[in-house]
Amino acid sequence: MKQFERKIILFDFLMINLAWYSYYLFRIDSRLIEYQIKPDLFLPMMIMYVFWVGVFMFFGLYRSWYAQSRLDEFSSVSRAISLGCILLFFIIFMTDESESAQSSHRAVILMYWVLMILFVGGGRSAIRSFRKRLLMKGIGLRETVIVGTGKRAIELYNSVLKYPALGYKIIGFIDHDGKKTKINELPEVLLGAMNDIPKIIQNNNVSNILLAIDTRKKEDILQIVSLSTGFDVSIKIIPDMYDIIFGQARTNQIYGFPLIEIMPHIMQPWEESAKRLMDILVSIFILIVTSPFCIIIAIAIKINSPGPIVFSQERIGKTGKIFYMHKFRSMFLDAEEKTGPVWAKENDPRITRVGQFLRKTRLDEIPQFYDVLRGDMSLVGPRPERPYFVEKLSEQVPLYKRRLAVKPGITGWAQIKQGYDRSIEDVKSKVRFDLFYIENMSFRMDLKILLMTIYTMIAGRGQ
Repeated sequence: MKQFERKIILFDFLMINLAWYSYYLFRIDSRLIEYQIKPDLFLPMMIMYVFWVGVFMFFGLYRSWYAQSRLDEFSSVSRAISLGCILLFFIIFMTDESESAQSSHRAVILMYWVLMILFVGGGRSAIRSFRKRLLMKGIGLRETVIVGTGKRAIELYNSVLKYPALGYKIIGFIDHDGKKTKINELPEVLLGAMNDIPKIIQNNNVSNILLAIDTRKKEDILQIVSLSTGFDVSIKIIPDMYDIIFGQARTNQIYGFPLIEIMPHIMQPWEESAKRLMDILVSIFILIVTSPFCIIIAIAIKINSPGPIVFSQERIGKTGKIFYMHKFRSMFLDAEEKTGPVWAKENDPRITRVGQFLRKTRLDEIPQFYDVLRGDMSLVGPRPERPYFVEKLSEQVPLYKRRLAVKPGITGWAQIKQGYDRSIEDVKSKVRFDLFYIENMSFRMDLKILLMTIYTMIAGRGQ
């Protein structure tokens, strides 16, 4: 989380608690609710703070603070607060059935709702105004490059300069068509050609890529997306008038400045929160329930072949992050010592007898729930691959690195549709399934994949 987003959480801490304190004083002084013992202040205050942070995260209110108006911010916060207060009302309604109590509760919750809107909603709008002033002074801008060097690129550059509150700091241009560009005609430096995009992103800490090219040049856009995948960058393009008129592009307009986000967040904020919550709860449940079976599996592995019980290996996670994935060992010790990294194959001699059973039932993947609990993986997502294969396959399979846009998973759409990779053709086929999942991912789809995975395990169709 960026430094400014951490400050927003601290700001919410102050505003939420201030709203509660004001509500507490109102509740006591108004005598709307009779009490024999004076209510505690601090413990309920902390509980409510945790509640509201959970609600705000659920609605995605701690995402990037760039390119959103004060009105949009106030509307988003007010909507989250309103739904949170409705939830609080029903919780209180179910725990206190007396009519007089329910009537007074409605009054104080209405007052609490008003206070939360004033303190948190109004405070967020005020701090966004402060943030806008900082951006107008050039403080907090994010490094941005423009792909394109023609008239369209210059116009985009000038438009960005007019609206510093967008948060873009143009550091240079990238030539996308290979034509000789007159460097002295560009208002900023020419950083390189399209093939240099990965190096340019790394060397300049680029956060945004703005495309000043024709939206109909799909091959160029595809190549830019492919070269940028694996980095934490946002890609936006100016839509053609044809796209806007015929509804082929959903634009995000700030200050009348239209931009299409090429790879936006697919899942809704509540779905992302629900997905992570499900990851945590299911992982804890599986690790506890399977602990007796894990002891039996560990003994069987040790008896069957020498070597460690749990096998750990470097894998590539979201945005190219390297992590260690854990599995119950299903192969003989040093299985790839002579061959080097190779794919599994049918009747693979490297797999032990116990390993064959573990793979068919997918019990070898139980330790991966620990990786899910740590946040390196998710229950559902593309399978994580080794760095060696990621580099090799990204050269041969278009958009292979697009898989790195989401967390890898224990199971996924590709895994239930196809088994282990045995050739480059298998990889190409699975990439299509992975891309389909990424572009259509939802909490509902994750539940469907999990149910299909359970069926695969029961039927013993794993590989």
